[in-house]
Amino acid sequence: MATPLLPNSRTEPDGSALIRVLSYNIRSMRDDTDALARVITACAPDLVLLQEAPRFFRWRKKLARLAAASGQVLLTGGATAAGPAILCSLRATVERTEDVLLPLTPGLHRRGLATAVVRFGGARLGVISCHLSLQKDERHRQGRMLLDRLAGLGAEHAVAGGDLNERPQGRTFRMLAEAMQDCHATAPWGGAPTSTPADPHQRIDAIFATRAVEVLGCGVPLDQPGVTQADLRAATDHLPVLAALRVPAS
Repeated sequence: MATPLLPNSRTEPDGSALIRVLSYNIRSMRDDTDALARVITACAPDLVLLQEAPRFFRWRKKLARLAAASGQVLLTGGATAAGPAILCSLRATVERTEDVLLPLTPGLHRRGLATAVVRFGGARLGVISCHLSLQKDERHRQGRMLLDRLAGLGAEHAVAGGDLNERPQGRTFRMLAEAMQDCHATAPWGGAPTSTPADPHQRIDAIFATRAVEVLGCGVPLDQPGVTQADLRAATDHLPVLAALRVPAS
């Protein structure tokens, strides 16, 4: 049986908004950027939560080029957030953005959060893109900081997504899933494993939403029209996660 299609983005008469959120580790755009742009475009997202965005030479220009090629605009993040970034469609009204650098553990990679508050019609939404540590204790501390930052956005409804470097059984993944909805667990759709495209065997990328947000479907967009296996394998070393959400009016 074919995977049912996710609903298209729209604003409802009651002011709520149907939106699509994509989370994607793009490995600094070191792979096939044309394939990457095609995957993003085919998913028709309203928000794109990126990890491992370019951070060095001409990083802003590279991100802006990817955004333009996939029908998005660069909202925030990149080098200023140590890798996480957020793109958005022109449907979004941006209220504010902030890039956050997390405490540095000597000998480990610097991590950060790209954050924003946006509106879609009458729906107001806090947004965080994250890429957590490979080291379990630091990862857990970063998970707590993510939740603190989410609460500090001052938005009743929020979504967070990224590369957790941990499977659902891990304590940091479980902590986030207890505080919010693990969107794939709430409404499974598409595929589950996100690593690696050539051998998908572990779910280490996820999208979470606060409780009042209705999750209509979430997973790897394997059967999304326009998304091909060839492009998924060529674009980067992770598979994307796509969620369709109904955000209540605020």
